[in-house]
Amino acid sequence: MMSEKELKNNMLQQMKISPEVAEFCESVEPSIAAKLKELDEIAEYNTWKVLEAFQAEQVQEAHFESTSGYGYTDIGRDTLERVYARVFHTEDALVRPQIISGTHALSTTVFGILRPGDEILFAMGTPYDTMQGVVGIRPEPGSLADFGITHKIVPLKDGKCDIEAVKAAIGPNTKVVEIQRSKGYDYRHSLSPREIGEIIAAVKEVKPQVIAMVDNCYGEFTQKIEPTDVGADIAVGSLIKNAGGGLAPIGGYIVGRRDLIEQCGIRLTAPGLGKEAGATLGVTKMLFQGLFYSPTVTIAAIKTAVYCAAVFKKLGYRVMPEPDEERCDIVEAITLGSEQGILSFCKGVQYAAPVDSFVTPVPWDMPGYGCPIIMAAGSFNSGASIELSADAPIKPPYVVFFQGGLNFGHGKYGVMRALQEMINDKAAELPR
Repeated sequence: MMSEKELKNNMLQQMKISPEVAEFCESVEPSIAAKLKELDEIAEYNTWKVLEAFQAEQVQEAHFESTSGYGYTDIGRDTLERVYARVFHTEDALVRPQIISGTHALSTTVFGILRPGDEILFAMGTPYDTMQGVVGIRPEPGSLADFGITHKIVPLKDGKCDIEAVKAAIGPNTKVVEIQRSKGYDYRHSLSPREIGEIIAAVKEVKPQVIAMVDNCYGEFTQKIEPTDVGADIAVGSLIKNAGGGLAPIGGYIVGRRDLIEQCGIRLTAPGLGKEAGATLGVTKMLFQGLFYSPTVTIAAIKTAVYCAAVFKKLGYRVMPEPDEERCDIVEAITLGSEQGILSFCKGVQYAAPVDSFVTPVPWDMPGYGCPIIMAAGSFNSGASIELSADAPIKPPYVVFFQGGLNFGHGKYGVMRALQEMINDKAAELPR
């Protein structure tokens, strides 16, 4: 019978990890132990918060039944939206499988609440690539610009929100100030709810009626409070990221003021229908269960990000956030410095996947982006970045954005395999 060490070494060999890479990666674990314990406490708190909402809204098996067609009187859908509103401490919520992505949820929101002649102001610099087409920053048919809705972009200052410049940019037509929580493909720190609250308080001083809108993608349940706890009028996210807990097969959510949610519902369906229509087609149970799992799944992804940061920092790479820094989303940015480094890293993440592990990812001209993008994600749900994944624009300084991991064990293996492939391709080497 093999010893524990022999069992482990045999498994590493089967999983194509050298003993040297495994030993190097495991050497960082003592240095992050305190951080992992802190993250467990956040997961516990948020689990209780979600559980309280389920119990308060008396979730029951009848709420998991499927509806079709128009979806009128779908009690499961309506209860799920009340649960979301309670979790995020808002008046109302729109949570639908008809929303196909985070970008779709954001588009539904801005088209729902803006009218011709209105202006949207971006407080965190140029928004994420896919939103640029929605707004008309990059010309696309059917953008906000096509409807006479203008925009302003306030550049970041030293990688942070230039609050004074945001305040100065608010004009008579400014109706929405949009705050992107996550870094996107910028090399900057993501925003904590506290920082978001400071931005909102500042803009409300200038114009109290302005709508504070937060793109909350990648940020849900990373801390004990959400942007809607610090003054956000409306917050938006995807169910194939944190809030879906790895179980939601599709969907997005919008939470906030009741009047704004009503307008978003009308945009999603049609005037006169709003939130009253929309069949759930058998996915309601997965949306409930995904939300229930989401606090622990999100923290597993953050633990993976912390582990990745510790490993690559020890190798001498620039990482953001640092291993012991505050975590405001699930994304870890690593400056690899070369195209080959990105290709090898993403190849390793793909080879570590439970699905499509035999596929080698390559860069391509992905719709909505301004340069070739490589994406590694062998996920159960296509494009689900709460599952272990990595992506990067192929341009200097060659930063890869690593996120996800439904459990920490898989996350650790993904980091090891990414490093192993970099070493195999001579894009990195272990210290001697």
